[in-house]
Formats: sequence, C-alpha cells, structure tokens
Amino acid sequence: MTDVIGILESIEPFVIVRSAHGTVVEVAPERVLALKAVSARPVRTSEIRSLELASADGWPGVEHAWIDGWLARYGQGFTGRANSATPLGDPGTVGNLNDSSRGSTLARLRAWYDERGLPLRLLIPDRLADVPLGWNVRDEVVVMAADIESLALPQGPRSAIVADHPDPKWLALYHYRGSAPNFAVDVLNSVNNGSLGFGRIEAADSALLAVARGSVTSAPDGRLRVGLTAVEVAEAHRRQGIGTLICGDMINWGRERGATQAYLQVAGENEGAQAMYRSIGFLAHHHYRYATEPGGRRRVGSGR
Repeated sequence: MTDVIGILESIEPFVIVRSAHGTVVEVAPERVLALKAVSARPVRTSEIRSLELASADGWPGVEHAWIDGWLARYGQGFTGRANSATPLGDPGTVGNLNDSSRGSTLARLRAWYDERGLPLRLLIPDRLADVPLGWNVRDEVVVMAADIESLALPQGPRSAIVADHPDPKWLALYHYRGSAPNFAVDVLNSVNNGSLGFGRIEAADSALLAVARGSVTSAPDGRLRVGLTAVEVAEAHRRQGIGTLICGDMINWGRERGATQAYLQVAGENEGAQAMYRSIGFLAHHHYRYATEPGGRRRVGSGR
C-alpha cells in the first residue's frame, strides 16, 4: 500500500488522481483506504515556526519568558498551550533537552515552572524539536490554516457582534472541557502585540447562540494572521451552520485588520470539527504534541 498525492479528478467508477507531473493514477474504489485533503505544496519548517509564533502571541498566557530558544508560558494552569514551553527560537538557538546537567536548558525550564507551581510540560510542533528520551507524549493537535482569500466564507451581512473583551454572558456560554475557571478570563484577555475580538451571535430574544475569540498577530515573516479560539455553539443550536457562520465572521473581522491567513487548532481525535473546518477550506498545516516527564508531580489542565 502507498499514498498517491495530486488532484482528485474522479471517485466513480474509479478514483482518479492526477499528480503534479501530470501522471494519472486510477484505483478501484474498494482498494482506497482513505481520502485526505492536503496542502497544495509542502509546508516549510520556517512556515511552521512563523505560524506557531503568531499563535503564541495570540494565546500567550499571563507570563512568558525565553529560555535558551524555548518560549515558556504560564497561564495559571488553564489550557495546555498557555502552560507549556515550546521551541520557537531561531534555528540553532534551541537548547537540547537531552542534556541533563545541572545548568542545562532542561534544568532552567524546570526551575521556571517550579517557581509557578506547575510541572514542566513541552509543546512540540512538527520538525521544530525532538521529544526528550523517555518522556510521555500525548494529546496530538492538528493545526489547520488557509489563506483567507481561498476560504468559502458565508456571504451577506455579518451576523456576529464583536467586542474587545468577554462579558459575563459570553463567558457563561464558553465551556472549556466542561467549564472554565473564573481566572480563565485572564488568559482569554491576553495577547502580545496584537488585537483581540470576542464575537457572539444572538437570537431575536437575545439568547446567545454562539461565541468565538479571534486574535490578530504577526510573526517574523511579517504576515498578519487571525487565529480562532474558544469557538462554542449553544448545544440546542449545533449542526445548524451557526459554528461556520461565527467562524466566518471572525475571519472577516481579522481580514479587516490586515490578516491574510487564518488558523485554528483542533484535537486530533475531533474528526467532526476537522470536517467542518475543511468544508470552509481549511487544510492541515502541521501537528503538535505535548510531552511530560515520567513521574511528574501533577498534570497541567489538558487542551489545545
């Protein structure tokens, strides 16, 4: 078995794929295990780093520090991204965590999190660093992205109202793995050198149907990106297109502020959400995983 990468031209009576070199491959449908949308070209390592840097500024936690090329973030234990260290320094500056000496990068990172009462947790994007030997790896996340001009966004007037902070009604609808702690607002309101928008769609009776958070930040490549986080649709109104609608409105909000690319993070096992975002035009850009030391004191709140 192998993969065939190219433009899908037909699925019946044969699955027909035309490669970038013009070669046509025909496969009987019963022999196909899976069809998966991929980027139109390979994603460069520098592009992964740039997107992750923009994302880190869009969800930075309440404290952060650069330690030997690793960006350490603290967000009072709320979400994995806001409470993990990630290797986003320039190539050649990222410290090797397999060095266990007393003055090593690993020791400095561990001490930084010890001071804040959390165990050391790493966020490892594809190709940016290796997982330290013997560490536990879990919680794969798919980072999806697309140029805004290529997205199939809802047409017509904007349905969402966008504010610069989340009010109690917005916070009441946002549920992070069940519920969000009171101090989550500190993480939600944090951004580095960027803009924040908190969107909502309301019914005629003012009941809240959906909420979403957007952040517009830049990276060393100079490109502005809008990141979608905290997307939540009221349970009684799911699977009615409202999630697509509020995502489209927040992407347009970001475009008005100069963003040319949109991105979001989805848990690897959440196939339903990935399918919804693919229907808009998002594609898998890269993945990241969390790594923790074996025998750590306690687990940081998991999540994207």
